[in-house]
Amino acid sequence: MAVAAFILGLVGLLVLNVVLGPLAVVLASVALWRGTARKGRALLGLGLGIADLVVLIAFMQVDSTLSWSF
Repeated sequence: MAVAAFILGLVGLLVLNVVLGPLAVVLASVALWRGTARKGRALLGLGLGIADLVVLIAFMQVDSTLSWSF
């Protein structure tokens, strides 16, 4: 779960951050709660999931929408 959270958080910075960000946060939290051996990956997944949500909020403030416009 820790590795999945890390990958989802990393991919979420580029695409589908509205879905992948919260999913990465949940998976990382569950992995940490269960006492994973890959604590560093779980913490990175948690941080990236939170960063996904921060990026989403920033784009929502700028564009007033959930989608990115280029």
